Amino acid sequence: MKPVAIFRHSPLVGPGYFLEFLNAQAIPWCLIPVDEGASIPRSPAEFSGLCLMGGPMSVNDPLPWIAEELRLIQDAVVLNVPVIGHCLGGQLLSRALGGRVTLNPVKEFGWSALQVEPPGLARDWLGVTEGAFPAYQWHGETFSLPEGAVRIMTNEVCANQAFVIGPHLGMQCHVEMTKSLIEEWIRNWANAFGDQAGLPDSVQMPEEQLLHLQTNLREMRTLSTRLYTRWAKGLCGYSG
Repeated sequence: MKPVAIFRHSPLVGPGYFLEFLNAQAIPWCLIPVDEGASIPRSPAEFSGLCLMGGPMSVNDPLPWIAEELRLIQDAVVLNVPVIGHCLGGQLLSRALGGRVTLNPVKEFGWSALQVEPPGLARDWLGVTEGAFPAYQWHGETFSLPEGAVRIMTNEVCANQAFVIGPHLGMQCHVEMTKSLIEEWIRNWANAFGDQAGLPDSVQMPEEQLLHLQTNLREMRTLSTRLYTRWAKGLCGYSG
């Protein structure tokens, strides 16, 4: 089986639980550390799937690797190589498929409740057609739904939280988070918010994020495991 390529765009935004899932399923993987200057592969054909992680930059920034990664995603869609995107990664997938990335009405940091959208694809990907899951957020931008995409999760402050199109999954939220990742991001809180005055309710203070950390992580793990399990079904050579 060919490996899943994991694209890391920032040293602080690693694959977290997604990597744990791949290892538990004996799915081979390789890391593409874009943050260290790694070249974007020329073809997706050497991989069984592409995983796009988050990052502090915008898809709209004039960074040379963004155009190269968008091209790779487009080629993967043509070749039916499954793509999964987390936060910035979901924005890259949307943009590659013709969507737009713009400022969200408000910044969203910390825990939020994601509502399941009722179409049949929600049952296929989530195992349910209604209800809510906690998910971790760290974003100020959002993506539009590309043509042909179906939204499967939403919330009150950011409508497009997760979409699917064929075997591909784009997410605005961070379902890959682990306890150590969240604690590391919170240590960098001052870099994101130097002045805490006037922040919207959708931005949780660090102490609030940590208050029910273990419970939220456990419940989010149910969500991420269902999503990753369904996505992995599209990987060529995977029979799990």
